[in-house]
Amino acid sequence: MTVSPCVVASTATLAQAHRLMREREVRHLPVVDGARLVGILSLQDLYMLETLRGIDPLTETVAEAMAADPLVVAPEAPLDEVALAMADHKYGSAVVVEQGTVVGVFTTVDALRALAALVRRGRRRLPEAAQGSSNQP
Repeated sequence: MTVSPCVVASTATLAQAHRLMREREVRHLPVVDGARLVGILSLQDLYMLETLRGIDPLTETVAEAMAADPLVVAPEAPLDEVALAMADHKYGSAVVVEQGTVVGVFTTVDALRALAALVRRGRRRLPEAAQGSSNQP
């Protein structure tokens, strides 16, 4: 997960949020009012809104574009449960919250990295002869 992620205020404009995403090279921003999590904004949301007529990114606020019900998990949440919840709901991220404060963001990219690490670890445990005899990729 990304620890201590960048967050955006619900009152920020879409243009400000987009600039923040570009500068930080992220695709998901937890949205806060003060320190309280109120939603999530994805780069995909921004791209979609920017194609609509009548939407001015310089005046429209994040509150109008965010998803108000992000997947929220605790830092100690089991990886498999978080990944399954993300898949079941087709979420691209989960916001990690501890004692009411956003402490991280876990994304599909993080999930793929975790999967790759598990697969690599599993390969190292197999005897060398068994690794070469498998017909699976």
